[in-house]
Amino acid sequence: MAQTEVERTEAEDPRLREFEARIERGEKIEADDWMPEEYRRQCLRLILTHANSEIMGALPEGEWITRAPTLHRKLAVLAKVQDEIGHAQLIYRVAEDLAQPYGKTREDFIEDLVAGRAKFHNVFSYPAPTWADVGVIAWLVDGAALVTQSSLLETSYGPYARILKRICAEEAIHLKHGEDIVLTLAGGTEAQRAMLQGALDRWWRPLLHFFGPPDEVSPNTARAMRWRIRLKSNEEMRQQFLSRYVPKIWGMGFTVPDPGLRRDEATGRWEYSDPDWDEFWRVVKGDGPLTAKRLALRRLSHEEGRWVREALARPKAAA
Repeated sequence: MAQTEVERTEAEDPRLREFEARIERGEKIEADDWMPEEYRRQCLRLILTHANSEIMGALPEGEWITRAPTLHRKLAVLAKVQDEIGHAQLIYRVAEDLAQPYGKTREDFIEDLVAGRAKFHNVFSYPAPTWADVGVIAWLVDGAALVTQSSLLETSYGPYARILKRICAEEAIHLKHGEDIVLTLAGGTEAQRAMLQGALDRWWRPLLHFFGPPDEVSPNTARAMRWRIRLKSNEEMRQQFLSRYVPKIWGMGFTVPDPGLRRDEATGRWEYSDPDWDEFWRVVKGDGPLTAKRLALRRLSHEEGRWVREALARPKAAA
């Protein structure tokens, strides 16, 4: 691929050599340090997708706050949704500092999201029609998120690495919440087990998509790993997820909707059927089953809360 003018200029800059030497030494890059323009863009792309996903990720489970089967479950789902929104605010703050040269603020990022101009994880464009879906989201979707976020704890961008420590700790609690729901349903009636199997069937393909496209067609993986923005490739994380969760699903007596799924004992790698990457690209480009509906709901919430934000931003009158 031909270098851009910016990339050619940076390649000739002695600051780039020192920057890459710092990364090789394991040092963290801070918001006010010099960095290549492409490094800033790659970090910002990753961090904003994460922030947007925390905001949008509150919606599928938020639909179940009033419908959860017990008061205890309602409170647990409510607390989880509050955590996700809090995570988004932390991450947007990191993104805001990184985006200072572009003059972009947290408000701009959210405006981009509700206008449909920003990306978020594919899984939050899918429906959650049953209580079992809530369990699968909290157990397996959050499990996938923990695989991704744990791999970023040693990212070279310092501010992101630091907030991920708190976020991963709270996501681990969410994982236990989801596991509890799943185990309760797995030990329940035949109807409850059937409901759980139905949710697993619905979420399996989106879960494989969660980690991104195959490495050979991923446009950002190589550069992100070179600069240690990311430390694992898409397929490495997907394999880690499969190794961690497929044996647990099988151990509970449930099936995975992929007859081709098997572990190669010689290599330790999982082989799986083509999860329909055309669907993945449609969803990430904004054509998911519930993308428009979820964005409309987030947009409505954003507009209804505008007066509160404006009131808080208004200077207080002198006493």
